[in-house]
Amino acid sequence: MGTWTSEIVQQESKSVRDRIRAFREPRGFGVLLIVALCIPAALAIAGLLSDILAGTRYFGSNPVKEGEHFLGRWTLRLLVATLTITPLRHITGWNWLAKHRRTLGLFAFGYVTLHWIAYAFLDVQLDWGELKTDLLKRPYIFLGMTALALLVPLVVTSTKKMIRRLGGKRWNRLHKLVYIVTILGVIHYSMAVKQDLTYPLTYALVLAILYGWRLSRWSRKPAIGPSVA
Repeated sequence: MGTWTSEIVQQESKSVRDRIRAFREPRGFGVLLIVALCIPAALAIAGLLSDILAGTRYFGSNPVKEGEHFLGRWTLRLLVATLTITPLRHITGWNWLAKHRRTLGLFAFGYVTLHWIAYAFLDVQLDWGELKTDLLKRPYIFLGMTALALLVPLVVTSTKKMIRRLGGKRWNRLHKLVYIVTILGVIHYSMAVKQDLTYPLTYALVLAILYGWRLSRWSRKPAIGPSVA
């Protein structure tokens, strides 16, 4: 009886796995993804402009700082999403997800750029003396700027042409910088919010799981091809 039940459970489990793996990319998924990723940025820009110019309180009593944090959180979410693509592909067999990693990565760069613009234009108001002071006296500002700088070569080399020019192995090595960038981003965020560490600790936990998964795979076999990130 036990063996028979076990066989039924295994068959049902295999059937579920097969149905999941057979799932194909929905029509128009790429376009819908881009539209969806634009929405938080549009809300942030509209909310900040309204708070600053019309005196509303969509971002609370300190709209500039809250707007910066909002854009920073979306940067981290998108960086985490790019790192989630590979495990999700291996678990589900949805290899079509790989082509959307670049979209997520570019939007992560877009959000961190908006995050920096909000800081530079609205917070320190292009006072380069104050910016220099922040870089020297506030470690989390330095870490955030370092993460932004490290993202630039990843964006520049994200095209198929650059992958061919660099070669798969060199491209893979370069794009492992995304792990460092994401860690710096989490540290930057935790130091910026100071007291409420709920979000930073959540991101840290998710990263620990994702990095643990990768270390497990790397310990068994070398990664091949320009799609490990």
